[in-house]
Amino acid sequence: MEKKLKSWQGWLLFGGTMVIVFVLGLVVASLMERRAEVISVFNNKRVEIKGIEAHNEVFGENYPRQYETWKQTAQTDFKSEFNGNEAVDVLAQRPEMVVLWAGYAFSKEYTSPRGHMHAVEDIVRTLRTGAPMHDQDGPQPATCWTCKSPDVPRMMEAVGVDSFYHNKWAAYGSEIVNPIGCADCHEPEKMQLQISRPALREAFARQGKDIDKATLQEMRSLVCAQCHVEYFFKGDQKYLTFPWDKGITVESMEAYYDEAGFTDYTHALSRAPILKAQHPDYEIAQMGIHGQRNVSCADCHMPYKNEGGMKISDHHIQSPLAMIDRTCQVCHRESEETLRNNVYERQRKANEIRNRLEQELAKAHIEAKYAWDKGATEKEMNETLKLIRQAQWRWDFSVASHGASFHAPQEIQRILGHGLDKAMQARLALSKVLARNGFMGEVPLPDISTKAKAQEYIGLDMKKEYEDKNIFLKTIVPQWLEKAKANKRLANT
Repeated sequence: MEKKLKSWQGWLLFGGTMVIVFVLGLVVASLMERRAEVISVFNNKRVEIKGIEAHNEVFGENYPRQYETWKQTAQTDFKSEFNGNEAVDVLAQRPEMVVLWAGYAFSKEYTSPRGHMHAVEDIVRTLRTGAPMHDQDGPQPATCWTCKSPDVPRMMEAVGVDSFYHNKWAAYGSEIVNPIGCADCHEPEKMQLQISRPALREAFARQGKDIDKATLQEMRSLVCAQCHVEYFFKGDQKYLTFPWDKGITVESMEAYYDEAGFTDYTHALSRAPILKAQHPDYEIAQMGIHGQRNVSCADCHMPYKNEGGMKISDHHIQSPLAMIDRTCQVCHRESEETLRNNVYERQRKANEIRNRLEQELAKAHIEAKYAWDKGATEKEMNETLKLIRQAQWRWDFSVASHGASFHAPQEIQRILGHGLDKAMQARLALSKVLARNGFMGEVPLPDISTKAKAQEYIGLDMKKEYEDKNIFLKTIVPQWLEKAKANKRLANT
C-alpha cells in the first residue's frame, strides 16, 4: 500500500512538473512571438525617421495601427455625467466663473477640452488668444504654444528655447500647425518614450533628480507630465516653469509663488493678486491611490488592445469611462455600472463643495469691489485680498484638473473644503472693513445668472471680441496655412 501511494505521488509530481514546463513553454513561445512581431515592425519600416519629425502622418507609415487609433482623438462622441470629449461652454453652465476670472482672458471663453487632434485648431479658435493682425500683435506670448504640437520642439531646436518663449504667440502661426502627436512622446528611431519639452526636465533637475533614470512605467506618466501639469510663465522672457521646487501639493506650490512674489493677474473687481491654475493633472494623480500604487497615466488613458495579432497601446487617449472593460476591469472585478457609479459618486461629492465655493468666491470679489468703492484703504483690504487669493487658488487648482475628483478624491475634497473656509473668512473680513467705512447690512449683488450678464457686469464687450476674432480667423489664419503649405510644414503638401 505504501509503495502504491509513493508511486502515485511520483506520478503526480511528474505530471505537475510537466504541466509547469508546458505552461512555461507557452509563455516563452508567446514572448518570443511578441518579440518577433516587434522586431518585424522595426525591420519593415517603410520610411526612415530621424530628428524631430512633426508630421504625424509620417509615423503612420511605420506604425499604422497606433496611428489609426491616434486619429480617433478627433472624435467628439463620448459624454459622461460631468464631461466628455466635445467642447462644452463651461461659462454658460457656471457663470460665476466669469466673475472669478474678471480681468483675465478665461472670462471671455472657457470650454471643456477636446482630443489631441484638436489642439492647434482649438487654441487658434479660442477668444483667449485674441485676434492678432501681425506677428508681434496680440495678448499672448509664444509660450502658449508649448503643449500644442510636435512643431514646438522643432522650433525650439531651430531658434533656441529662450528665443522661442520670448516672442509673441502670433509669430509662430505658420510654423505650429500639426496637432499633438508622435514626436511629442517618442524618439523617432526606436520609438522609445522621451521628454521633448525642457520645462519638465528642468523641474526635475532643480529638485536634484535625473529624469533620464526614470523607469519605463514612470515614463508612461512623465510624457504626459510634460503638459498636464501646473506651470507659469516666468519673468519678462515668459519662460515656461513648473513651480515644483518646494513640492507638488497645493500648499507647497502656493508657498513657491508667494516667495517669488508671483501673480498671474490682478482681479478686475476685488484687486486681489490671483494665481491661475493651469491643469495639475499629474500632480493630483500622484496624490491618489492609483498614483501611489504606480498606476501610470497610460494604463488608464491608453490601455492595451489586441489588433491584427499584436498587442498595442490604444492611442485614442480619452476618459477611461469610455472603455471600462479595458481600463478599470483589468484590476477591478465589479460590473461596469458599479465602477462607473463609483466615479460619479466621487465627482458629485466634490462638485457639491466646488459649487458652494464658486458662489462664495464670486460674492467675495463683488463685495471687495464695493468696499473699495466705499473708500477702503489698502491696509484695510490686505487680509481680505490674501484670503481671496488663497481661496481662488484652491478652487482653480481643483477644477482646472479634469478628473481630479477621481484621481485623488480625498485630497480634492480637502482642498475645496479649505478653499470654501477661506472664502467665508474673506467675506467676514470684508464685513468688518465695510463697517469701518460706515456700511452695515447686505451688499447689493448684481444679476450674474447667465454668462452674458456676468460678462457685461465685469465690463467685457463681447460683441467686439467676437467681431475681432472672426476677422482674424477669416484673414490671418488662412495666410498662416498658405505659408505652412508653401514651406511644407503641413503633411502631404
